[in-house]
Amino acid sequence: MPTVVEAKTLIEAVEEAKNLLHTDKIIYKSEEIKGKLFKGKTYQVTAISYQELLEEIKKYLQDVIENLGLEVQFESSYDEGIFNITMYSNNNPILIGKNGQTLKALETLVKAKINLDWQMHIKVVLDVANYKEKRIANLERLAIRTAKEVRETKMDAVLEDMNSYERRIIHNKLANFKGVSTTSEGEEPHRHVIIKAE
Repeated sequence: MPTVVEAKTLIEAVEEAKNLLHTDKIIYKSEEIKGKLFKGKTYQVTAISYQELLEEIKKYLQDVIENLGLEVQFESSYDEGIFNITMYSNNNPILIGKNGQTLKALETLVKAKINLDWQMHIKVVLDVANYKEKRIANLERLAIRTAKEVRETKMDAVLEDMNSYERRIIHNKLANFKGVSTTSEGEEPHRHVIIKAE
């Protein structure tokens, strides 16, 4: 539940909100309130702690996911400016979607809701049963295996279409790999990495 505070200055209102919420980690929106006759203006701050926001995000996700007919549980943390939420459901493949598309859509929904409610852009990373970790490991193995083949055969290799995040994983993994170079070609959503022999 957001905390609402009014004070003579914005700084005072924010500090009061931090005191009431017992934390410096808050997000807030402010409104300038024009004073009536002989009264100066004041500032109203509506604030929420990061922990409360995390709970709000989980509640929103739970509603969306249960409307899909799935049960879900969460593990969550806030670390260095990023809200991390891992979901575990009774049907993880549905939550992930083909190549993680449903997961990405849920992430977009959450960011849009926060932006609508708080007029803020925050970094939210959603995962399902460590799908992203496994996907990164698989992409890195694919990159190394394919790069070795390209280096031996001297024939370029075209990988499957990938989103920008996945292509970056391939490029980063092979950045210092001797005997090959990487480039991305094609138009979204059919953009792919080409591993070239040098």
